[in-house]
Amino acid sequence: MRLRQRTRVMIVDDHSILRVGLQQVLEQSGEFEVVGQAADGNEAVRIAAEVSPDLVVMDVMMPNKDGVAACREIIESAPDTRVIILTASTEEDAVVDAVAAGATGYVQKGTDREQFLAAVRAVAKGELRLPVDLVKRTFASIRGRVATATTDDLTARERQILTAFATGMSYAQIAEARGIKPVTVRNAIYDIQHKVNVGTMQELVLWSVRHGLLDGYVASE
Repeated sequence: MRLRQRTRVMIVDDHSILRVGLQQVLEQSGEFEVVGQAADGNEAVRIAAEVSPDLVVMDVMMPNKDGVAACREIIESAPDTRVIILTASTEEDAVVDAVAAGATGYVQKGTDREQFLAAVRAVAKGELRLPVDLVKRTFASIRGRVATATTDDLTARERQILTAFATGMSYAQIAEARGIKPVTVRNAIYDIQHKVNVGTMQELVLWSVRHGLLDGYVASE
C-alpha cells in the first residue's frame, strides 16, 4: 500500500525554542515533514531555494530581513510555495503587508495545537486562512494600481476558472476538471489578469476575495 506523501514544511522564526516546538507539533501529526529551518529572513530565502518547501510557516518580526520581505522573495522565485504568517497580536500592520506580498495564511502565536494544525492543513490544500477584515485592509494598502473591474466584466467561464485558481488549484488540475488543456487555463488567467488590471497573481487572488468569488473559502479568525 502506497503511503500518503507528507507536506514539506519550512519553519522560520528567530527563537529556536519556538522552531523546535512547531517542528514537534507538525511531525507528530504524521502529515508534515519539516525540511528546513531558518532564524531570519535572509536565511529563509536561501534555505527555501535549497529545499523547495511546499509551505513556509513564517514569523513576521525577525532580524536582518523581516518576514514580509522574505515572503515576497520566496513567492517571487517559487510561486507555488504557500506562506503562513506567524504573528503576535500587536503586529497586524505587518501582517497586512505580508498578505499583500502573497501570504495566504495567518496564525497568532499562542494558538493551540489543533487550531494551528487546522490552519496549516487548510493552506496546504490551497485554502485561504485569513480574517476577512484583514483581507480588506490589505486591499486598502495596495498602492500604484486601481482595479476598477467587477465580476460582471468576466464571462461565466472566466469566473469559474478564476475561482478554481484562487482556491489553489493548479493549471493542470483546472484543465483536467474542465476537460481543456493547461495552456488554455494559463492563457485564460493571463486574460483575466489584464481585464481586472492587477500586476501579480497574488493581487489576482486578493481581487477574487474582494469581489466575493471565494466567500466559501475565506476563514474568519
